[in-house]
Amino acid sequence: MSQIALPLTAAASGPARIVIGAGNRHVAEALARPESWPFGTAVLTGGPRSGKSLLARWFAASGKGDALDDAQLLPQDEVFHRWNRAQESGTPLLVVSGEPPWNITLPDLRSRMGSALQLEIGMPDDAMAAELLVSLAAERGLVLGPDAADYLIPRASRAAADLERLVAMIDRLSLERKSPPLLGIWRAALEALHGPEEPRLL
Repeated sequence: MSQIALPLTAAASGPARIVIGAGNRHVAEALARPESWPFGTAVLTGGPRSGKSLLARWFAASGKGDALDDAQLLPQDEVFHRWNRAQESGTPLLVVSGEPPWNITLPDLRSRMGSALQLEIGMPDDAMAAELLVSLAAERGLVLGPDAADYLIPRASRAAADLERLVAMIDRLSLERKSPPLLGIWRAALEALHGPEEPRLL
């Protein structure tokens, strides 16, 4: 397990580190070698809050190329022109969209994006989810007990957005109850989000 530090402040730009693990290691490795991309282009997709934008920021800040975030929300002719400019300048272009599939109706853009390197952030495994849980808590200044990941990860969804909600709920309940975020708070947070039947039990 490893993390990439972003050259950004957490307060201004969200999390300051990207957790690298089973779900996204192949993406990080590909972003480090844009010279190997077909036509100098890669398309990055993934679930909500999975770190697509953070990886795009890191890639652009590294000086290895340019990044176009939320491409699926932009006019498709604008994305196509951006691709053309990158080709003319010889600049690698990382195009970030939402969860696949990206419905591209402009034939020229569909052809270009179809020829690009396709990268998708997958679901974290338990080890990556545990690292992400601790990292999300640290961003909030929340110190979880040493057994937090061992207890929470087998009982919670590993999706990044769900882990983010879980940490937010632990933080909220800890503040409301004026209690440290230990076992009682963890249980209450899981029940608040999932009900008595947790999605992944031991």
